[in-house]
Amino acid sequence: MKLTNIQDVDGLFRTLNQCKGEVWLVSKEGDRINLKSKLSQMLFTANLFTKATINELELIISEPEDMKKVMDFMISG
Repeated sequence: MKLTNIQDVDGLFRTLNQCKGEVWLVSKEGDRINLKSKLSQMLFTANLFTKATINELELIISEPEDMKKVMDFMISG
């Protein structure tokens, strides 16, 4: 699932923390980073301090109901 123009990073992490299954960020190199890990979230957020928004993000979401949560977040803002 590709997400674009994410302005509410905290809201995205709140949504991901509610997911029951695994949520992975896929890097440009193909590496997978577990975004439900607090350490991964902190490192990811630290890299964002130079940017106000995330232009593009690719996620692998293991549970269909979790994908719906993320889609609802993206639609509602």
